[in-house]
Amino acid sequence: MKILLLYPRYPDSFWSMKYAARFIDKRAAYPPLGLLTVASLIPGDWEKKLVDLNVQNSVEDEELKWADYVFISAMDIQKDSTREIIDRCKSLGIKIVAGGPMFTSSPEEYTEVDHLILDEAEISFPQFLADLEKGVPRHIYRAENRPNLSLTPIPDWDLINMEDYVSMNVQFSRGCPYDCEFCDITYLYGRKPRLKPLDKFIMELEALYHKGWRGSVFIVDDNFIGNKGKLKKEILPALIDWMNKHEHPFSFITEASINLAEDDKLLSMMRDSGFQHVFVGIETPSEESLQECNKFLNISKDLIACVKKIQNYGMQVSGGFIVGFDSDTPSIFERQIKFIQESGIVIAMVSLLNAPRGTKLFHRLKNENRLLPDFSGNNTDFSINFVPKMDMQELLEGYRSVVANIYDPSLYYQRITEFFKEFKPAKTPINTGILTTYYIKAFFKAMFYLGIIEKGRRHYWKLLLKTLFKYPRFLPQAITFAVYGFHFRKIFEKNIKNVEINLNKDYLDSPSYH
Repeated sequence: MKILLLYPRYPDSFWSMKYAARFIDKRAAYPPLGLLTVASLIPGDWEKKLVDLNVQNSVEDEELKWADYVFISAMDIQKDSTREIIDRCKSLGIKIVAGGPMFTSSPEEYTEVDHLILDEAEISFPQFLADLEKGVPRHIYRAENRPNLSLTPIPDWDLINMEDYVSMNVQFSRGCPYDCEFCDITYLYGRKPRLKPLDKFIMELEALYHKGWRGSVFIVDDNFIGNKGKLKKEILPALIDWMNKHEHPFSFITEASINLAEDDKLLSMMRDSGFQHVFVGIETPSEESLQECNKFLNISKDLIACVKKIQNYGMQVSGGFIVGFDSDTPSIFERQIKFIQESGIVIAMVSLLNAPRGTKLFHRLKNENRLLPDFSGNNTDFSINFVPKMDMQELLEGYRSVVANIYDPSLYYQRITEFFKEFKPAKTPINTGILTTYYIKAFFKAMFYLGIIEKGRRHYWKLLLKTLFKYPRFLPQAITFAVYGFHFRKIFEKNIKNVEINLNKDYLDSPSYH
C-alpha cells in the first residue's frame, strides 16, 4: 500500500508562532507527533510519505493520487483545512483514514470519511489493519480500553525535515488527575496518568539525538507531573544522568499544574534535567470562578508567589488565563491584567471560555440550553460557543481590552523585566551549539523590525538597554521574548479587527449568533 499522511494547516493563532518562526527561517513550531507515531505502526513494507501543510503550502493532486489511502489527524482548530482536504480527496476518489482528537470528539460530523480510527491509535489502528488485511475494513473503530504506553512506537522522524521546525516534541504520559470542567483531557485520555516505560522514553530521546537534533524538545503531556512520585524516583534521575552523559543537547518545555511550586525537590530535579519552560493553567485570579470550574487545585493559593517560585528555579512560566465564567464580573478584566503584569508571566494566553465537546462544561451548558453551534478550537479568536451570563458585548470588549493591554509594547516589555528579577537559570547551560546562521539572522531581523519599523520601537530599545546594564546574561532571552511579542501583537491585531467587524455588523442580533 501507498500511504500519504497529511497534516492540516493551523490558522494564524497564538500557538502557531508563525510570525516569530520567520525570524529564524523556520516554517512551523512543532512537527505532527501523532501522525509520526501512527506512521511507525504502518506495516514496514508499505510506502509512506508525510505532508505537513504548515510547512508545505499546498498538496498537489498528483501527490494525492499517488496514495491508496490518505491518513489525516487533526484538532478542532484545524477544522477548516481538514474540510478542504476531505473534499479534495472525495472529488479525486481517494480513500481517507482519519483519527485524532477532533474526529474522536465529533465522529458524527465526518460520515464521509471512509474509516474513522477513534480514541487512542495503539488499540484501534491495529484492528483496522487486521480487517484491511482480510478485505473487510469497518467505518468506525473504537478502543474499549486505554492502552499501556509501552505499545507506543518511536515516531518515524525520517518522514520530516527537522530543519523546518522550531522545536521537536515527544510524549511521556497521557491523562490528568484533575478534572477541570472546561478541559477535555480527562474525556479523551482519562484521569489516571499513564506513563511510558522509562526505557522507551529514553529511546525516543536517543532517536532525536542520533538524528542530529539539538535544541528545544516539547514534552507534550497535558500534565507532566501527574505522577510526581515516579518522576522523582525514576524518571528525572535517569533523565539527569542521560543529559549529563550527552552534554546537555536539549532544553525541555512541558505543561504542569500549579502544585509544581509546592515541591522543591521536583523543581530542583526538573531544573537539573534541563527544563526551561513550563506552561501552567492559572485560569483566573477569581476564587469564585475557580470554584465554578472545579479548578480546586488553584484555590486558596498565592498564585503569584507560586509562579515566582517556579521562575526562581530557572523555569519560565507561560500561563493560560480565561474570562467568561458565569461568576465573572466586569472587574475581572482589570484583575487579569494586574495579575499577569505582577507575575512576570511573559507569555500569557488569555482566552474566552469555550466548551469543547465531551467536557462537563459542554454537558452542563447543553442541559441549560446555552450552547451555540460553532466551536473553533482557537483559544484566542474572540469566538465563544455558548451564551454567557455576562452581556456578550461587554464580555467581548472586556476581553479585547485585556489582550490589547498585555501585548502593548509598554506593558509587555515591562513584564519581561519583571520576569528577569525572579529568573535564576540552571548553572549548567544547555549545549545547543554555537550561534547558528539562523540566530544571527534573527538578531538583525529583530533590530530592523522591532527596533526601527514597529511603532513600539522606543520600548524595545529601552528593554535592551535595561537588560544590557542590569541583566546582561539575559540579553538573548530579551530578544527572544521581543520576537514572541511581535507574533502575539500580529495575531491579536488581526483578531481584534475581526471582532470589531462583527460588532459593527450587529453580530449580536444576527441569526448566526442566535
